[in-house]
Amino acid sequence: MAVISDHCPQIEVTLVDIDESKIAAWNDSDLMNLPIYEPGLKEVVKRNRNRNLFFSTNIAKAISEAEMIFISVNTPTKLSGLGAGYASDLKWVESSARQVAKYSKGHTIIVEKSTVPVKTAELIKEILMNSENDSDFNKKSFSVLSSPEFLAEGTAIKDLENPDRVLIGGEDYRAIDTLKEIYLKWIPEEKILLTNIWSSELSKLIANAFLAQRLSSINSITALCESTGAEIDEVVKAIGNDTRIGKKFLSPSPGFGGSCFKKDILNLVYLCRYYGFYSIANYWEQVLVINQWQKKRISNLVVEKLFGTVTGKKILLLGFAFKANTNDTRESPAIEISKNLIENGAQLNINDPKVNNKQIEKELSIKEFEENPLSHGSWNFERDIYKSAKNADAIIIITEWEEYRELNWQKLSSLMRKPAWIFDTRKIFPKEKWVDLGINFWQVGSPNIK
Repeated sequence: MAVISDHCPQIEVTLVDIDESKIAAWNDSDLMNLPIYEPGLKEVVKRNRNRNLFFSTNIAKAISEAEMIFISVNTPTKLSGLGAGYASDLKWVESSARQVAKYSKGHTIIVEKSTVPVKTAELIKEILMNSENDSDFNKKSFSVLSSPEFLAEGTAIKDLENPDRVLIGGEDYRAIDTLKEIYLKWIPEEKILLTNIWSSELSKLIANAFLAQRLSSINSITALCESTGAEIDEVVKAIGNDTRIGKKFLSPSPGFGGSCFKKDILNLVYLCRYYGFYSIANYWEQVLVINQWQKKRISNLVVEKLFGTVTGKKILLLGFAFKANTNDTRESPAIEISKNLIENGAQLNINDPKVNNKQIEKELSIKEFEENPLSHGSWNFERDIYKSAKNADAIIIITEWEEYRELNWQKLSSLMRKPAWIFDTRKIFPKEKWVDLGINFWQVGSPNIK
Protein backbone atom coordinates (compact mmCIF):
# COMPACT_ATOMS: atom_id res chain seq x y z
CA MET A 1 0.00 0.00 0.00
CA ALA A 2 2.92 2.32 0.69
CA VAL A 3 4.33 1.63 -2.77
CA ILE A 4 0.93 2.26 -4.38
CA SER A 5 0.70 5.60 -2.58
CA ASP A 6 4.21 6.45 -3.77
CA HIS A 7 3.36 5.88 -7.45
CA CYS A 8 -0.25 7.03 -7.40
CA PRO A 9 -0.36 10.44 -5.65
CA GLN A 10 -3.92 10.95 -6.94
CA ILE A 11 -5.14 7.94 -4.90
CA GLU A 12 -5.82 8.21 -1.18
CA VAL A 13 -4.63 5.06 0.58
CA THR A 14 -5.80 4.30 4.12
CA LEU A 15 -4.61 1.31 6.13
CA VAL A 16 -6.79 0.20 9.02
CA ASP A 17 -6.23 -2.24 11.85
CA ILE A 18 -7.99 -3.16 15.07
CA ASP A 19 -4.61 -3.10 16.87
CA GLU A 20 -4.31 0.47 18.16
CA SER A 21 -0.65 0.03 19.15
CA LYS A 22 0.32 -0.92 15.60
CA ILE A 23 -1.49 2.04 14.09
CA ALA A 24 0.16 4.32 16.67
CA ALA A 25 3.55 2.93 15.64
CA TRP A 26 2.83 3.57 11.95
CA ASN A 27 1.86 7.15 12.85
CA ASP A 28 4.87 7.71 15.11
CA SER A 29 6.60 10.92 14.14
CA ASP A 30 10.21 9.68 14.15
CA LEU A 31 9.50 6.44 12.22
CA MET A 32 11.99 4.64 14.43
CA ASN A 33 9.74 1.84 15.64
CA LEU A 34 7.68 0.78 12.65
CA PRO A 35 6.00 -2.61 13.18
CA ILE A 36 7.82 -4.03 10.15
CA TYR A 37 11.51 -3.70 9.35
CA GLU A 38 12.06 -3.71 5.61
CA PRO A 39 14.90 -1.91 3.77
CA GLY A 40 13.50 1.21 2.06
CA LEU A 41 10.06 1.04 3.70
CA LYS A 42 10.68 3.85 6.18
CA GLU A 43 11.65 6.22 3.36
CA VAL A 44 8.52 5.39 1.31
CA VAL A 45 6.26 5.88 4.34
CA LYS A 46 7.99 9.15 5.21
CA ARG A 47 7.44 10.52 1.68
CA ASN A 48 3.74 9.76 1.59
CA ARG A 49 2.37 9.60 5.12
CA ASN A 50 -0.30 12.25 5.75
CA ARG A 51 -0.13 13.20 2.06
CA ASN A 52 -2.04 10.33 0.52
CA LEU A 53 -1.04 7.51 2.89
CA PHE A 54 -2.94 7.30 6.17
CA PHE A 55 -3.13 4.88 9.11
CA SER A 56 -6.31 4.59 11.16
CA THR A 57 -8.36 2.46 13.56
CA ASN A 58 -11.62 3.97 12.25
CA ILE A 59 -12.54 0.93 10.18
CA ALA A 60 -16.16 1.92 9.53
CA LYS A 61 -15.24 5.32 8.11
CA ALA A 62 -12.43 3.95 5.93
CA ILE A 63 -14.63 1.23 4.45
CA SER A 64 -17.55 3.56 3.80
CA GLU A 65 -15.30 5.94 1.86
CA ALA A 66 -13.39 3.29 -0.10
CA GLU A 67 -13.96 2.39 -3.74
CA MET A 68 -11.45 -0.48 -3.56
CA ILE A 69 -10.57 -2.55 -0.49
CA PHE A 70 -7.55 -4.84 -0.20
CA ILE A 71 -8.03 -7.65 2.31
CA SER A 72 -4.52 -8.18 3.66
CA VAL A 73 -5.01 -10.15 6.86
CA ASN A 74 -3.23 -13.12 8.37
CA THR A 75 -4.36 -16.59 7.30
CA PRO A 76 -2.56 -18.90 9.77
CA THR A 77 -2.77 -22.67 9.78
CA LYS A 78 -5.74 -23.93 11.82
CA LEU A 79 -4.79 -25.25 15.24
CA SER A 80 -8.05 -27.07 15.89
CA GLY A 81 -11.22 -28.24 14.20
CA LEU A 82 -11.68 -29.49 10.64
CA GLY A 83 -8.36 -29.46 8.76
CA ALA A 84 -6.32 -28.68 11.90
CA GLY A 85 -2.58 -28.61 11.22
CA TYR A 86 -3.04 -28.18 7.46
CA ALA A 87 -5.92 -25.93 6.36
CA SER A 88 -5.77 -22.14 6.57
CA ASP A 89 -7.84 -20.41 9.23
CA LEU A 90 -9.97 -17.91 7.34
CA LYS A 91 -11.60 -16.28 10.36
CA TRP A 92 -9.92 -12.92 9.70
CA VAL A 93 -10.86 -13.03 6.00
CA GLU A 94 -14.45 -13.75 6.98
CA SER A 95 -14.43 -11.03 9.62
CA SER A 96 -13.06 -8.51 7.11
CA ALA A 97 -15.68 -9.46 4.53
CA ARG A 98 -18.44 -8.96 7.09
CA GLN A 99 -17.06 -5.52 7.95
CA VAL A 100 -17.03 -4.60 4.26
CA ALA A 101 -20.61 -5.85 3.84
CA LYS A 102 -21.69 -3.79 6.83
CA TYR A 103 -20.01 -0.46 6.18
CA SER A 104 -19.47 -0.20 2.42
CA LYS A 105 -21.49 2.14 0.21
CA GLY A 106 -22.27 1.99 -3.50
CA HIS A 107 -20.08 -0.26 -5.63
CA THR A 108 -16.95 -1.63 -3.96
CA ILE A 109 -14.13 -3.69 -5.44
CA ILE A 110 -12.64 -6.20 -2.99
CA VAL A 111 -9.13 -7.48 -3.71
CA GLU A 112 -7.81 -10.63 -2.02
CA LYS A 113 -4.22 -9.80 -1.13
CA SER A 114 -3.80 -12.38 1.60
CA THR A 115 -2.56 -15.83 0.63
CA VAL A 116 -5.76 -17.85 0.64
CA PRO A 117 -6.95 -21.35 -0.34
CA VAL A 118 -8.61 -21.86 -3.69
CA LYS A 119 -12.32 -20.95 -3.60
CA THR A 120 -11.92 -18.34 -0.83
CA ALA A 121 -13.42 -15.79 -3.21
CA GLU A 122 -16.67 -17.79 -3.04
CA LEU A 123 -16.70 -17.35 0.74
CA ILE A 124 -16.22 -13.60 0.38
CA LYS A 125 -18.93 -13.34 -2.29
CA GLU A 126 -21.35 -15.36 -0.19
CA ILE A 127 -20.90 -13.02 2.76
CA LEU A 128 -21.11 -9.88 0.65
CA MET A 129 -24.23 -10.95 -1.18
CA ASN A 130 -26.15 -12.08 1.90
CA SER A 131 -26.03 -9.19 4.33
CA GLU A 132 -29.60 -9.72 5.49
CA ASN A 133 -29.60 -7.20 8.31
CA ASP A 134 -28.40 -4.30 6.19
CA SER A 135 -31.24 -1.92 5.30
CA ASP A 136 -29.05 -0.33 2.60
CA PHE A 137 -28.04 -3.67 1.07
CA ASN A 138 -29.95 -3.09 -2.17
CA LYS A 139 -27.91 0.07 -2.74
CA LYS A 140 -24.65 -1.88 -2.64
CA SER A 141 -22.77 -3.98 -5.19
CA PHE A 142 -19.45 -5.78 -5.12
CA SER A 143 -16.73 -7.21 -7.35
CA VAL A 144 -14.18 -9.66 -5.95
CA LEU A 145 -10.69 -9.96 -7.41
CA SER A 146 -7.59 -11.94 -6.49
CA SER A 147 -4.19 -10.24 -6.70
CA PRO A 148 -1.70 -12.16 -4.54
CA GLU A 149 1.64 -10.66 -3.62
CA PHE A 150 4.88 -12.34 -4.72
CA LEU A 151 7.37 -10.19 -2.82
CA ALA A 152 10.16 -11.60 -0.67
CA GLU A 153 10.86 -10.22 2.77
CA GLY A 154 14.14 -8.32 2.85
CA THR A 155 13.69 -7.19 -0.76
CA ALA A 156 9.98 -6.32 -0.63
CA ILE A 157 10.22 -2.72 -1.84
CA LYS A 158 12.47 -3.69 -4.74
CA ASP A 159 10.17 -6.59 -5.61
CA LEU A 160 7.14 -4.30 -5.66
CA GLU A 161 8.91 -1.58 -7.63
CA ASN A 162 10.08 -4.03 -10.28
CA PRO A 163 8.04 -7.24 -10.03
CA ASP A 164 8.54 -10.32 -12.20
CA ARG A 165 4.77 -10.25 -12.74
CA VAL A 166 1.55 -8.98 -11.22
CA LEU A 167 -1.43 -11.30 -11.17
CA ILE A 168 -5.07 -10.22 -11.35
CA GLY A 169 -7.73 -12.88 -11.23
CA GLY A 170 -11.43 -12.19 -11.61
CA GLU A 171 -14.58 -12.25 -13.70
CA ASP A 172 -15.65 -8.58 -13.69
CA TYR A 173 -13.61 -7.00 -16.48
CA ARG A 174 -14.46 -3.45 -15.40
CA ALA A 175 -13.10 -4.18 -11.91
CA ILE A 176 -10.04 -5.87 -13.41
CA ASP A 177 -9.34 -2.81 -15.57
CA THR A 178 -9.70 -0.51 -12.55
CA LEU A 179 -7.05 -2.43 -10.60
CA LYS A 180 -4.88 -2.81 -13.70
CA GLU A 181 -4.86 0.97 -14.18
CA ILE A 182 -3.33 1.37 -10.73
CA TYR A 183 -0.53 -1.09 -11.46
CA LEU A 184 0.11 0.49 -14.88
CA LYS A 185 1.30 3.68 -13.17
CA TRP A 186 4.69 2.00 -12.75
CA ILE A 187 4.51 -1.58 -14.04
CA PRO A 188 4.80 -2.46 -17.77
CA GLU A 189 1.60 -3.94 -19.16
CA GLU A 190 3.31 -7.13 -20.34
CA LYS A 191 4.07 -7.96 -16.70
CA ILE A 192 0.41 -7.80 -15.67
CA LEU A 193 -1.13 -11.24 -16.10
CA LEU A 194 -4.89 -11.75 -16.16
CA THR A 195 -6.43 -15.08 -15.09
CA ASN A 196 -9.64 -16.44 -13.69
CA ILE A 197 -9.93 -16.01 -9.94
CA TRP A 198 -9.23 -19.66 -9.11
CA SER A 199 -6.00 -19.76 -11.13
CA SER A 200 -4.83 -16.62 -9.32
CA GLU A 201 -5.51 -18.09 -5.87
CA LEU A 202 -3.81 -21.39 -6.73
CA SER A 203 -0.79 -19.73 -8.40
CA LYS A 204 0.30 -18.15 -5.12
CA LEU A 205 0.30 -21.50 -3.31
CA ILE A 206 2.14 -23.24 -6.14
CA ALA A 207 4.78 -20.49 -6.46
CA ASN A 208 5.67 -20.80 -2.77
CA ALA A 209 5.58 -24.60 -2.93
CA PHE A 210 8.04 -24.64 -5.83
CA LEU A 211 10.41 -22.19 -4.09
CA ALA A 212 10.34 -24.18 -0.86
CA GLN A 213 10.88 -27.38 -2.83
CA ARG A 214 14.12 -25.98 -4.30
CA LEU A 215 15.39 -25.03 -0.85
CA SER A 216 14.63 -28.44 0.62
CA SER A 217 16.16 -30.11 -2.43
CA ILE A 218 19.50 -28.32 -2.10
CA ASN A 219 19.55 -28.74 1.69
CA SER A 220 19.03 -32.48 1.25
CA ILE A 221 22.29 -32.58 -0.74
CA THR A 222 24.37 -30.70 1.88
CA ALA A 223 24.77 -33.75 4.13
CA LEU A 224 25.78 -35.85 1.13
CA CYS A 225 28.45 -33.31 0.20
CA GLU A 226 29.81 -33.21 3.74
CA SER A 227 30.09 -37.01 3.82
CA THR A 228 31.52 -37.62 0.34
CA GLY A 229 33.98 -34.73 0.06
CA ALA A 230 31.94 -32.85 -2.51
CA GLU A 231 31.59 -29.07 -2.12
CA ILE A 232 28.02 -27.75 -2.20
CA ASP A 233 29.07 -24.42 -3.77
CA GLU A 234 30.62 -26.27 -6.69
CA VAL A 235 27.55 -28.47 -7.08
CA VAL A 236 25.26 -25.43 -6.99
CA LYS A 237 27.35 -23.67 -9.62
CA ALA A 238 27.32 -26.72 -11.87
CA ILE A 239 23.57 -27.28 -11.74
CA GLY A 240 22.66 -23.59 -11.57
CA ASN A 241 24.34 -22.90 -14.89
CA ASP A 242 21.87 -25.27 -16.52
CA THR A 243 19.30 -22.84 -17.92
CA ARG A 244 16.58 -25.42 -17.35
CA ILE A 245 17.26 -25.24 -13.61
CA GLY A 246 18.57 -21.69 -13.02
CA LYS A 247 20.61 -20.25 -10.16
CA LYS A 248 18.01 -18.87 -7.76
CA PHE A 249 16.89 -20.48 -4.50
CA LEU A 250 19.81 -22.88 -4.41
CA SER A 251 21.64 -21.44 -1.40
CA PRO A 252 22.23 -24.02 1.35
CA SER A 253 20.86 -23.03 4.74
CA PRO A 254 19.72 -24.34 8.13
CA GLY A 255 16.21 -24.60 6.65
CA PHE A 256 13.61 -22.21 5.30
CA GLY A 257 11.32 -20.08 7.45
CA GLY A 258 8.93 -17.17 7.12
CA SER A 259 5.19 -16.88 7.29
CA CYS A 260 4.31 -18.43 3.92
CA PHE A 261 6.25 -21.49 2.82
CA LYS A 262 5.21 -23.97 5.52
CA LYS A 263 1.68 -22.62 5.75
CA ASP A 264 1.11 -22.67 2.00
CA ILE A 265 2.50 -26.17 1.54
CA LEU A 266 0.29 -27.45 4.36
CA ASN A 267 -2.62 -25.74 2.63
CA LEU A 268 -1.69 -27.41 -0.66
CA VAL A 269 -1.44 -30.79 1.06
CA TYR A 270 -4.88 -30.30 2.58
CA LEU A 271 -6.32 -29.26 -0.77
CA CYS A 272 -4.86 -32.33 -2.52
CA ARG A 273 -6.25 -34.66 0.13
CA TYR A 274 -9.64 -32.94 -0.01
CA TYR A 275 -9.85 -33.78 -3.72
CA GLY A 276 -8.50 -37.31 -3.18
CA PHE A 277 -4.99 -36.81 -4.59
CA TYR A 278 -3.16 -38.55 -1.74
CA SER A 279 0.07 -39.33 -3.61
CA ILE A 280 0.40 -35.67 -4.60
CA ALA A 281 -0.26 -34.60 -1.02
CA ASN A 282 2.43 -36.96 0.28
CA TYR A 283 4.89 -35.66 -2.31
CA TRP A 284 4.53 -32.03 -1.23
CA GLU A 285 4.54 -32.88 2.47
CA GLN A 286 8.03 -34.33 2.05
CA VAL A 287 9.30 -30.79 1.35
CA LEU A 288 8.42 -29.96 4.97
CA VAL A 289 9.85 -33.25 6.26
CA ILE A 290 13.26 -32.44 4.72
CA ASN A 291 13.13 -28.89 6.12
CA GLN A 292 12.49 -30.20 9.63
CA TRP A 293 15.22 -32.80 9.17
CA GLN A 294 17.80 -30.14 8.25
CA LYS A 295 17.11 -28.10 11.39
CA LYS A 296 17.29 -31.16 13.62
CA ARG A 297 20.43 -32.38 11.84
CA ILE A 298 22.27 -29.14 12.57
CA SER A 299 21.36 -28.98 16.27
CA ASN A 300 22.32 -32.66 16.70
CA LEU A 301 25.59 -32.03 14.89
CA VAL A 302 26.47 -29.21 17.30
CA VAL A 303 25.94 -31.56 20.25
CA GLU A 304 28.03 -34.30 18.62
CA LYS A 305 30.95 -31.99 17.84
CA LEU A 306 31.01 -30.70 21.42
CA PHE A 307 31.90 -34.17 22.74
CA GLY A 308 28.31 -35.38 22.76
CA THR A 309 27.02 -32.91 25.32
CA VAL A 310 26.22 -29.19 25.53
CA THR A 311 25.03 -29.24 29.14
CA GLY A 312 26.27 -26.08 30.84
CA LYS A 313 28.20 -25.03 27.73
CA LYS A 314 28.04 -21.46 26.49
CA ILE A 315 26.93 -21.11 22.88
CA LEU A 316 26.58 -17.85 20.94
CA LEU A 317 23.77 -17.93 18.37
CA LEU A 318 24.12 -15.24 15.69
CA GLY A 319 20.78 -14.40 14.07
CA PHE A 320 17.19 -15.17 14.99
CA ALA A 321 15.23 -13.71 12.04
CA PHE A 322 14.42 -16.31 9.41
CA LYS A 323 16.54 -14.40 6.88
CA ALA A 324 18.60 -11.22 6.69
CA ASN A 325 17.04 -7.76 6.25
CA THR A 326 13.84 -8.55 8.09
CA ASN A 327 12.71 -8.71 11.71
CA ASP A 328 10.31 -11.57 10.93
CA THR A 329 10.93 -14.62 13.10
CA ARG A 330 7.96 -16.73 12.02
CA GLU A 331 9.06 -20.35 11.42
CA SER A 332 12.71 -19.26 11.66
CA PRO A 333 15.12 -22.23 11.80
CA ALA A 334 16.67 -20.48 14.81
CA ILE A 335 13.58 -21.40 16.86
CA GLU A 336 13.91 -25.15 16.42
CA ILE A 337 17.70 -25.14 16.75
CA SER A 338 17.56 -23.01 19.92
CA LYS A 339 14.90 -25.19 21.54
CA ASN A 340 16.84 -28.35 20.76
CA LEU A 341 20.05 -26.94 22.26
CA ILE A 342 18.28 -25.62 25.38
CA GLU A 343 16.63 -29.02 25.84
CA ASN A 344 20.13 -30.49 25.76
CA GLY A 345 21.25 -28.11 28.54
CA ALA A 346 23.02 -25.36 26.57
CA GLN A 347 23.40 -21.81 27.86
CA LEU A 348 22.51 -19.77 24.77
CA ASN A 349 23.47 -16.17 24.13
CA ILE A 350 21.33 -14.95 21.24
CA ASN A 351 22.05 -11.91 19.06
CA ASP A 352 20.11 -10.37 16.17
CA PRO A 353 20.38 -6.81 14.78
CA LYS A 354 16.61 -6.35 14.31
CA VAL A 355 14.89 -8.90 16.58
CA ASN A 356 14.37 -8.01 20.24
CA ASN A 357 14.31 -10.23 23.32
CA LYS A 358 10.51 -10.07 23.71
CA GLN A 359 10.07 -11.48 20.23
CA ILE A 360 12.53 -14.30 20.94
CA GLU A 361 10.80 -15.07 24.24
CA LYS A 362 7.48 -15.35 22.41
CA GLU A 363 8.89 -17.76 19.82
CA LEU A 364 10.76 -19.98 22.28
CA SER A 365 7.99 -19.98 24.92
CA ILE A 366 10.79 -19.83 27.49
CA LYS A 367 11.46 -16.67 29.49
CA GLU A 368 14.85 -15.02 29.21
CA PHE A 369 17.32 -16.19 31.90
CA GLU A 370 14.81 -18.85 33.00
CA GLU A 371 16.37 -22.30 33.16
CA ASN A 372 14.54 -25.11 31.43
CA PRO A 373 13.48 -27.35 34.35
CA LEU A 374 14.03 -30.50 32.31
CA SER A 375 17.54 -29.73 31.10
CA HIS A 376 18.79 -26.68 33.01
CA GLY A 377 19.42 -25.04 29.69
CA SER A 378 18.65 -21.33 29.29
CA TRP A 379 18.99 -18.35 26.97
CA ASN A 380 19.58 -14.62 27.12
CA PHE A 381 19.63 -11.83 24.57
CA GLU A 382 23.03 -10.22 24.07
CA ARG A 383 23.82 -7.13 21.99
CA ASP A 384 27.57 -7.19 22.63
CA ILE A 385 28.81 -10.04 20.44
CA TYR A 386 32.40 -9.88 21.67
CA LYS A 387 31.29 -9.99 25.30
CA SER A 388 29.12 -13.01 24.50
CA ALA A 389 32.01 -14.79 22.80
CA LYS A 390 34.20 -14.73 25.91
CA ASN A 391 34.67 -18.33 27.07
CA ALA A 392 32.05 -19.51 24.59
CA ASP A 393 32.35 -23.11 23.46
CA ALA A 394 30.71 -22.51 20.08
CA ILE A 395 29.34 -19.85 17.77
CA ILE A 396 26.50 -20.77 15.41
CA ILE A 397 25.72 -18.48 12.47
CA ILE A 398 22.01 -18.85 11.73
CA THR A 399 21.07 -15.68 9.80
CA GLU A 400 23.19 -14.20 7.02
CA TRP A 401 23.27 -10.61 8.32
CA GLU A 402 25.91 -8.44 6.66
CA GLU A 403 27.02 -7.29 10.13
CA TYR A 404 28.26 -10.80 10.88
CA ARG A 405 30.50 -10.84 7.83
CA GLU A 406 32.20 -7.68 9.11
CA LEU A 407 32.97 -8.99 12.61
CA ASN A 408 36.57 -9.46 13.72
CA TRP A 409 36.51 -13.23 13.63
CA GLN A 410 40.15 -13.52 14.65
CA LYS A 411 39.30 -11.67 17.86
CA LEU A 412 36.17 -13.72 18.42
CA SER A 413 38.02 -17.01 18.06
CA SER A 414 40.71 -15.85 20.50
CA LEU A 415 38.05 -15.09 23.14
CA MET A 416 36.48 -18.55 23.00
CA ARG A 417 37.19 -21.45 25.34
CA LYS A 418 39.29 -24.09 23.60
CA PRO A 419 38.69 -26.43 21.93
CA ALA A 420 35.97 -24.29 20.40
CA TRP A 421 33.80 -24.60 17.31
CA ILE A 422 32.29 -22.24 14.75
CA PHE A 423 29.25 -23.57 12.86
CA ASP A 424 28.46 -21.67 9.67
CA THR A 425 24.98 -22.71 8.52
CA ARG A 426 24.86 -20.02 5.82
CA LYS A 427 28.33 -20.24 4.20
CA ILE A 428 28.92 -16.54 4.80
CA PHE A 429 32.68 -16.88 4.15
CA PRO A 430 34.92 -19.02 1.94
CA LYS A 431 36.10 -21.97 4.02
CA GLU A 432 39.75 -20.93 3.54
CA LYS A 433 39.10 -17.90 5.77
CA TRP A 434 38.09 -20.14 8.64
CA VAL A 435 41.19 -22.33 8.29
CA ASP A 436 43.36 -19.28 9.05
CA LEU A 437 41.58 -18.80 12.39
CA GLY A 438 43.05 -22.00 13.77
CA ILE A 439 39.74 -23.13 15.25
CA ASN A 440 37.43 -26.11 14.76
CA PHE A 441 35.03 -25.25 12.00
CA TRP A 442 31.97 -26.75 10.33
CA GLN A 443 30.25 -25.29 7.28
CA VAL A 444 27.03 -26.54 5.74
CA GLY A 445 27.65 -28.56 2.58
CA SER A 446 31.46 -28.56 2.90
CA PRO A 447 33.79 -31.47 3.75
CA ASN A 448 34.85 -31.35 7.38
CA ILE A 449 37.94 -29.21 8.02
CA LYS A 450 39.81 -27.95 11.08
